[in-house]
Amino acid sequence: MNKISYLAGVTAFGLTVWQGTVWIAGVPHFILPSPRRVAQVGWENRVLIGENALVTGFEVAMGLVLGVLLGAVTAVQLARSDRLYRLVMPLLVFTQAVPVFALAPILTLWLGYGMASKVMMAILIIYFPVTSAFYDGLTRVPQDVTDMARTMNGTNWQVMWRIRIPHALPSLATGLKLAAVYAPLGAVIGEWVGASRGLGYLMLLANGRAKTDLMFARLVVLAIMTIGLHLAVKRAALRMQWE
Repeated sequence: MNKISYLAGVTAFGLTVWQGTVWIAGVPHFILPSPRRVAQVGWENRVLIGENALVTGFEVAMGLVLGVLLGAVTAVQLARSDRLYRLVMPLLVFTQAVPVFALAPILTLWLGYGMASKVMMAILIIYFPVTSAFYDGLTRVPQDVTDMARTMNGTNWQVMWRIRIPHALPSLATGLKLAAVYAPLGAVIGEWVGASRGLGYLMLLANGRAKTDLMFARLVVLAIMTIGLHLAVKRAALRMQWE
C-alpha cells in the first residue's frame, strides 16, 4: 500500500467515524457539524479562508525559518563550550516551564497586534526542540573519530563543520519535523490573543458568532496546512539524505 492510498484510507475512516458520531448521537449542528456541512461552508467561504490562510502560512514560514536558524546556531555554540552549556541550558529549560499562552499577551504588548508577535510566538515554541535535538546529535559523535581528526591537526571549527555537524544532521531533521508541527500552533496562539487577520482570528470570530461549522472548516484547513508542512520537511530531509 503506497502512502497516498494509506492517507486516503485514514481520511475516509476518520470522516466515517465523524459522520457516524453525528448520526448516532443526534448532536445539533451548532455543537458538532457533519463533515458535509463543514465542507459546504468551507467552500462557500473559500476566498475568505484562503486569504487568511496565506497570512497564517507566512507567519508560520517566517517563524519556522528564523526559529530553526536560531536553534541551530545556539546548538553549535553550546556544543563548542561546556561552560556556555552550563549557563544557557538551564535558562532554556526554564523557558519551557512557562506556559506558551502566558507569553502571548506579553509579546502582543511588546510587539503589537501585527505579524511580528505571531512570528515570535512561532519562534519561541520551536526554538527549544530544534536546539535540544541538534545539540544531542552534535555531542554524540564517537570520541575516536574526533580524536583522530585532532591527531591530524584538525582545528575545533574543522572538526565541527566536517565531522560533528554532518553527523548531527539526522538529529536536526528530527527537530525540524517537530518544528513543522509546532510552528502553526505558535502562530495561531498569537492570533488568538490579538490579530485582525489569520486562521486563528477567524476561528475566534466564528466561535463568537456560534458558527461552529465555519470554525471547523478553518480548523480543517489549519490541520491540512500543518500536515502538509510536516510532510514537506520530512521529504526535504530525505532528499538531502539527512535521515
